[in-house]
Amino acid sequence: MPTIDWLKQEFDYGYDSGDVLAETPGKVRATEESRIGGCYRTVFTKAVLPHMREDSTVLEIGPGGGSWSRALLTHLPKGTLHTADFQDVTPWLKPEEYNGRLICTQVTDNSLREFENGMFDFIWSFGVLCHCNTDLIAQVLKASFARAASGATAVHQYADWEKLDALGWPQSRHIPAVFRDMEDDEIWWPRNSRSTMTRLAEEAGWTVKKPDMGLLERDSMILLTHP
Repeated sequence: MPTIDWLKQEFDYGYDSGDVLAETPGKVRATEESRIGGCYRTVFTKAVLPHMREDSTVLEIGPGGGSWSRALLTHLPKGTLHTADFQDVTPWLKPEEYNGRLICTQVTDNSLREFENGMFDFIWSFGVLCHCNTDLIAQVLKASFARAASGATAVHQYADWEKLDALGWPQSRHIPAVFRDMEDDEIWWPRNSRSTMTRLAEEAGWTVKKPDMGLLERDSMILLTHP
């Protein structure tokens, strides 16, 4: 790990953080927010809403159980949300309840070949790239750049070992400190940093507006635009 085969197997149960827009977080979300050092409601308000219109065409990569999907749909009354996941997420997301505003696509790799070039106004992922090594991240960034419209925006949460070191590994209460002495292909939280993400995004064609939006203590969130 991390490999595509591992990612397909590890999250086949439909990871769900609960209601990310609730003013009072549920138990699972509260635990995650404590580990990550941030509020999901604030993340959505500052990292999503400013970059999405009510009629946007949005791509969410790796929706899992749909915590962020449901939040996105709440603010897309005239738009469309497409999801791309290695799993069949339809039993969890129930697209039939959204009158065509939610289209779920099961993919087999990171090429995003199932989608047309230039079709998305906003691209979002959370809890996805943190489990990918740099080769897989480069694939996602390159493929999503081709599928983004001119002027589109993308936001991705990712692992930032510099911030994790500064925060302190015990504080995260989730990522084993032994990972520091292991190779990236042996762990599920591969090494990454703001400088690495900036390089990968620029090599894929994106313009990096912010390597980190400053919304999380443990991890970073990169803000990208399509020229």
